[in-house]
Amino acid sequence: MEFYDDNLNVYTRDFEKVDIDAASLSKGKFESYMLKEIFEIPQALKDTNTTLSETDLPLDFIEILKNTPIINIVACGTAYNSAMAARYVIENLTRIPVNVEIASEFRYRNPIILKDSLFIAVSQSGETADTIAAVKLAKNLGAYVAVITNVASSSITNFANYTIHTKAGTEIAVAATKSYNCQLCAFYNLALYILKYRFNKDIKKYQEELYKLSYSAKKLLKNTEELITLAGQYSFNRSVFFLGRGLDYAVALEGSLKLKEISYIHSEGYAAGEIKHGTLALIEKGTLVVLLVTQKELAEKTMNALHEVKARGANVLAITQLNDIAKDSSLNHVIKLPEVDDLFAPVLEVIPLQLFAYYMARARGNDPDKPRNLAKSVTVE
Repeated sequence: MEFYDDNLNVYTRDFEKVDIDAASLSKGKFESYMLKEIFEIPQALKDTNTTLSETDLPLDFIEILKNTPIINIVACGTAYNSAMAARYVIENLTRIPVNVEIASEFRYRNPIILKDSLFIAVSQSGETADTIAAVKLAKNLGAYVAVITNVASSSITNFANYTIHTKAGTEIAVAATKSYNCQLCAFYNLALYILKYRFNKDIKKYQEELYKLSYSAKKLLKNTEELITLAGQYSFNRSVFFLGRGLDYAVALEGSLKLKEISYIHSEGYAAGEIKHGTLALIEKGTLVVLLVTQKELAEKTMNALHEVKARGANVLAITQLNDIAKDSSLNHVIKLPEVDDLFAPVLEVIPLQLFAYYMARARGNDPDKPRNLAKSVTVE
């Protein structure tokens, strides 16, 4: 290969060898890459948490973690949804304010970025054009840029002060699955870094919870029959609504995105408390509402939405780890999650939503690996 500059002069580029496991390029025993990648989540979680918990951070990154007055995060699509969950986690654990923005909107509003503040960009591929442009702007404004990416040699890492490399492995299906779970784990580890270096907190109990996630994810993936049945039952629905509060709302956004991008069914993710401010007008007999209830402190409030939609004739599928919620007789369907600390529930909670979207796509005759009009990496604005 030869490379040319703007004046068509040949110049030299360094080549880097990228090691890819040949097995990751094969579907193996699975019917599609997306299903294979969902079932790789337990290993991806283990690899990501092990790597990040044992990483020695550079001194300049530690100094930023100790002193940044605010954290700004930009991302697109699924990465944006992981950042929405991260905001709840980081603010809850560290009390540092966190702003989350869509990368494509960030640089067109004359953003305020404090010098020497932490700016985090999230991109599975590391090639997302809008996110790279946002990173360049943030650096010009004096921010310290950390990047969370699944591709260590990607373009966005060239502009980063520090790169957090998730270990999801090769992800071929267009719809992101295991990379989302690993992005969440990267954010959890980031929050723990802050607790350790800024507040001198013992983070061992949180790390133990993170390590449990791999086992719990494997347990969750052993029973998929009910989701296959539900997909067959609801694959002809015109609309599906995902409702949750707090961290559950962030996961509702991702569940909705997964469903719409591969099944082509209209879906929306809403904060459960907002449903009475307009969304109820869209609920009719037979509408499927997916209710996410994993946060104990918000469970009672979230269940108010159940009564609202049931009164309008909706069918409700609950995703929960809470025994009292799972036993509620007014629910049409329940997917019970393994019990984990509420703070870490999103990592597991999203898995049945990924599978539900997958089986809905299959029931409708769609190819979940290659949804129409979409590309794996969005490299243009």
